[in-house]
Amino acid sequence: MADFSTDVRYIKGIGEQRAKVLQKLGIANLRDLISYFPRTYEDRRAYKRIADLVAGESACVRAVVADEPRLSHVRKGLDLVKLRVVDESAALDLTYFNQAYLKNTFHTGEEYVFYGRAEGTLLRKQMTNPLFERAGENRVTGRIVPIYPLTAGVSQTLLSHAVRQGLDACADDLTDFLPEDVRQAHRLCHVRYAYENVHFPADEEALAVARRRLVFEELFLLTLGLRLLRERRAAVAGQRCENTDLAPFYAALPFALTRAQKRAIEDCARDMASGRPMNRLVQGDVGSGKTMVAAAAVWFAAQSGLQSALMAPTEILAEQHYHTLAPLLEGLGVRCALLTAATKAKARREVLEQLQSGALTLAIGTHALLSPDVQYQKLGLVVTDEQHRFGVDQRASLGAKGDDPHLLVMSATPIPRTLALMIYGDLDVSLIDELPPGRQKIDTFAVNSSYHARIYAFLRKLVAEGRQAYVVCPMVTENDTSDVRFADERKAVTAYAETLQKEVFPDLRVAPIHGKMKPKEKDAVMRAFSEGDVDILVSTTVIEVGVDVPNAAVMLIENAECFGLSQLHQLRGRVGRGAHKSYCVLISDNAGEENRQRLAVMTRTNDGFAIAEEDLKLRGPGDFFGSRQHGLPSLRVADLSCDMALMHDSRAAAERLLAADGALAAHGALRSRVAELFELGAGAMN
Repeated sequence: MADFSTDVRYIKGIGEQRAKVLQKLGIANLRDLISYFPRTYEDRRAYKRIADLVAGESACVRAVVADEPRLSHVRKGLDLVKLRVVDESAALDLTYFNQAYLKNTFHTGEEYVFYGRAEGTLLRKQMTNPLFERAGENRVTGRIVPIYPLTAGVSQTLLSHAVRQGLDACADDLTDFLPEDVRQAHRLCHVRYAYENVHFPADEEALAVARRRLVFEELFLLTLGLRLLRERRAAVAGQRCENTDLAPFYAALPFALTRAQKRAIEDCARDMASGRPMNRLVQGDVGSGKTMVAAAAVWFAAQSGLQSALMAPTEILAEQHYHTLAPLLEGLGVRCALLTAATKAKARREVLEQLQSGALTLAIGTHALLSPDVQYQKLGLVVTDEQHRFGVDQRASLGAKGDDPHLLVMSATPIPRTLALMIYGDLDVSLIDELPPGRQKIDTFAVNSSYHARIYAFLRKLVAEGRQAYVVCPMVTENDTSDVRFADERKAVTAYAETLQKEVFPDLRVAPIHGKMKPKEKDAVMRAFSEGDVDILVSTTVIEVGVDVPNAAVMLIENAECFGLSQLHQLRGRVGRGAHKSYCVLISDNAGEENRQRLAVMTRTNDGFAIAEEDLKLRGPGDFFGSRQHGLPSLRVADLSCDMALMHDSRAAAERLLAADGALAAHGALRSRVAELFELGAGAMN
């Protein structure tokens, strides 16, 4: 019987070294390995004649080596092997970089199969570094080949071989978690067939059948876990707040709240007075006024003698919350304090004493609020800002400092309702879907790089008027080769900032900021920008969750095709936060129709929810899942942009099962699997 928790290094053919690089992909044990699914596939079964190759398309050709390969040393560190191959239709020139051994691998007159991307002209066809094998071998061609997400040090070949070894070690022992009646009712294949054919499909039909089964199972397990989490929450006794009239809070505000803000506040008050812990997500566009909802919840908790903690992802954002909330809440009798790593020792001791004695009602801070020495007399409410920047463990640590405190999560990432249902199925959701009066529309333009000179002139004009600007470069991951210029975010941002400073704006103050900086360095740069000591901030998406700089009036985004629409919208939301007319300029030289449509959406609307729906249609849910630490198991195979029908079927099946067997008592293996998947999330969600 295979043990799915077995360390991958003990699987035949993997060993210590390979196990180390697989760890980078989050593959630690046998289950991780076989559940690491391909992101796409290449069909290497169809062969083309050389004459029929189309530039830019990948294809297989069967060809004979026409002459001896030639090895040339271009410069230190660059060797080229060149050869010509032919079939009955035409010749094909091949070039291999830094693979000198290939000079002696190919033999004149022998037939090989090559797979690669066609280049060159109609009369002179070329390929660079194509895969190859002797005709008839069918190791890398002649079949549908899985393509996996990679990282440095891990090749497709290594990963594919490792998965093959993993499947061979456990294929006979795979547990079918789906109840047999569910599997049959939805005409789903057996689990062994699914795993074999999602990794090594026999043909398109086998792949479709395998994928359908795995998508259904994934969404089925997710639904079960979310329902069980909800039930677990309902069974926990929370700290009941008095049902206090909110009128005094509203009367103390210097402005009127929107209807959407009031709805969200009333949702929170109802939850907190219910006798069970609140677990609520307040989701609203940038600038929609989520902070006032948090302020109302803090005031409401304080009326029942409960303390609150508000945790922000950076010191400067925590400070901003403090300066916004403290004047308002202190006027209402709610004592506040700021606690970050920068708080001096004496002040910190005083804050800790007052929190423990109950003299302080609200602590606003960063991860410093999680320190073991921070103790509360009666913590009743935890508010986290920009929830996806916090791991569930951190939320749990903060929650553990109270007796099942209420949890309010604020997120400025608009998510389509269909997707929010899956991601936040364990949380109650309040939507703030209107902006306060006075928030202005940001004019957005999509242009190509030929406009740079005009854009720079426009930036100079606005800075002369006293405004500031953001310039954003894309951050490209290790395995993304879409644009080698941006392969290293630090180099990209620093180099661009230097170019702007020296060649374009020598008389202005330009500063770079990127994710590789230490937190203190980042805070210092953001502080300088927010205080007006920097005119142009060149950044990666590190500013996506940032401070309010009301004076910033331009957001210039380079290589806009590298970002999802929701991310572009988040970045755009950094400007237009003051009284000044603001602009967003998206630069992209990608002339593809899909990219044109995507960027056109940004120029048409400022509505984050409409943009999120469009993003889901165009790109799938990758922008919403992935790095977002929402504490739920991430989707490995399901794509909610095209698997909606399966999502509804799997949810209905899960709900029917729970109606008949609420605790899954008769489905031991299924219950264990759900518990395993939700192990992290359960501790953080009451």
